[in-house]
Amino acid sequence: MRERLPLWLQERCEVRPRAVAAVGVVLLAAVGFAGQQYWSARPRAVTVPAVVAPGAVPAAATAPAGAPAAGVGAGGTAGAARIVVDVSGKVRDPGVRRLPAGSRVEDALAAAGGVRPGTDTTGLNRARVLVDGEQVVVGAPAPPPPAAGTGVGAGSGPGSGLGSGPLSLGSATVAQLDGLPGVGPVLAQHIVDFRTARGGFRSVEELRQVDGIGERRFADLRTLVRP
Repeated sequence: MRERLPLWLQERCEVRPRAVAAVGVVLLAAVGFAGQQYWSARPRAVTVPAVVAPGAVPAAATAPAGAPAAGVGAGGTAGAARIVVDVSGKVRDPGVRRLPAGSRVEDALAAAGGVRPGTDTTGLNRARVLVDGEQVVVGAPAPPPPAAGTGVGAGSGPGSGLGSGPLSLGSATVAQLDGLPGVGPVLAQHIVDFRTARGGFRSVEELRQVDGIGERRFADLRTLVRP
């Protein structure tokens, strides 16, 4: 049957080795590509990350942070031991200042920008240790140290801590004003705030303008204080 076919048709139907090899190469490439796709798409095991409890800190983080944490705690305790003083008078930047406990008048002056040039500070004890709530007035006679006569247990009556004469409204501290008859801590602070806002007392009569001081209380105080 084959021999009866035309020669050109016999050549077309004949399977040659070269054609078989080409088909084999194509098949191998197709099988290799399919295998590679299957291998890359296969399911893989995934490791679940460890669950960290809320608030837990890794050991690696706590080791280097141990020393600073202790320092912060110590700093927090030290930060709580602070005093508040009012620096007024002839300074460059008067106002309320917060200083570490144990600070001296010199530290308060530095916090207020320093004393103005030409100011007489002869009566100002720069080495005196400050107490919480007091006022440092620059350019005025220095008040007696609050710790010398403002103790609650002094037992010398309402005039305790007033010294030998009337108390100066321009330089008295909150603790000293608190020792006046009928004046408590709140009213003493009102007097200091009034003095700061007005730049001092020009006369004892201005004490009437302080919130909380009526005629009767002013009558009790007028002979115990001076501007």
